[in-house]
Amino acid sequence: ITATPLISKKLPGSLIAIIVVTAATFLLERFLPGFNVETIGDRFGALSTDIPAPQGFEFTMNSVNLLLPSAFTIAILCAIESLLSATVADGVTGSRTNSNTELIGQGIANIVVPFFGGIPVTGAIARTMTNITNGGRTPVAGIVHTLVLLLIFLFMMPLINMVPMSCLAAVLIVVAYNMSGWRTVVGIMHSPKSDVSVLVVTFLLTVIFDLTIAIEIGLLLAIILFLRRVMENTQIRVYSEQLDAAEGSDTTLHEVLDVAKGVEVYEIDGPFFFGVATKFDEIMRSSMSEKPVVRIIRMRRVPFIDATGVHNLELLVRSSQKLGIHVVLSGVSEQVHNVLSKAGIEDLVGADHVCDHITRAVIMANRIAESSARHNTL
Repeated sequence: ITATPLISKKLPGSLIAIIVVTAATFLLERFLPGFNVETIGDRFGALSTDIPAPQGFEFTMNSVNLLLPSAFTIAILCAIESLLSATVADGVTGSRTNSNTELIGQGIANIVVPFFGGIPVTGAIARTMTNITNGGRTPVAGIVHTLVLLLIFLFMMPLINMVPMSCLAAVLIVVAYNMSGWRTVVGIMHSPKSDVSVLVVTFLLTVIFDLTIAIEIGLLLAIILFLRRVMENTQIRVYSEQLDAAEGSDTTLHEVLDVAKGVEVYEIDGPFFFGVATKFDEIMRSSMSEKPVVRIIRMRRVPFIDATGVHNLELLVRSSQKLGIHVVLSGVSEQVHNVLSKAGIEDLVGADHVCDHITRAVIMANRIAESSARHNTL
């Protein structure tokens, strides 16, 4: 298997190895008395060439509860493996795979095949690369591959029974080595600790327990670490007295705005979800030296806001209004604005207190603060 590519990369090393070793075993057993090697037929008996009849299953809540966790994990794993295989193939051939077509076709196959005794199917990197190496560039190559396997199944199964188990072991060892990607694993070890931890935990759980548990816990751990990374990278800045409207942008023109006394500006730089909502509340409470007149919440860099963020913002507005503090929202994107409008936040703060630019928000806040100062003086 390892020597064949040295002769020609288009030669299927595994297939040649199986043919050569099977023939050699057959001849040795014929001419050397007492020579015996365990074959597929010895281990599993004569393999049938009949296509299995379709089988049903009992659709009950017990069967659903039993199969659903494993089915979910296998579906996720198959999707990841197929899309990864397609990405690798696209990188080699320069083509562009339609991900939706790939997953829909795979899903239909995985729904039908089990009724005939089959196992879930997925795009395989090893076979895809073998196909490409041997000149395959279109879906026709996969169809031909399938038809050849079908012909082998129907007409050559007696010969398959003669394949030595040791030869199959060698094939699996080489395939496992090629799929292990140890160079990639070594490269990941230089990645952030969160990525390394996901790899190590998933690997250990796969070895100690099984793939289903490993994928479920690995995905959950990856999601938690991703949210933690997003929360750490989300910045919340507090401004008073002066504010550079163009700070953090690529423009070279800077507009410095004077912020009146009694006006506080809070800028959220990143998604406003449950973790950031708590962080924002803590920063706002710790930074407030005395009760302000107006709070400006600058949201120009908030791509989305979740239900917890909306709830947190509503509590902030209501508590501020009870204390006589005005709340002005600035730079709200269209997507976030629609969420706030549906949640009733816009009606709560007032449509005129939702500004599309920080300059308008500061002018409005300064006017409210100055009016409040004159009223207190009188």
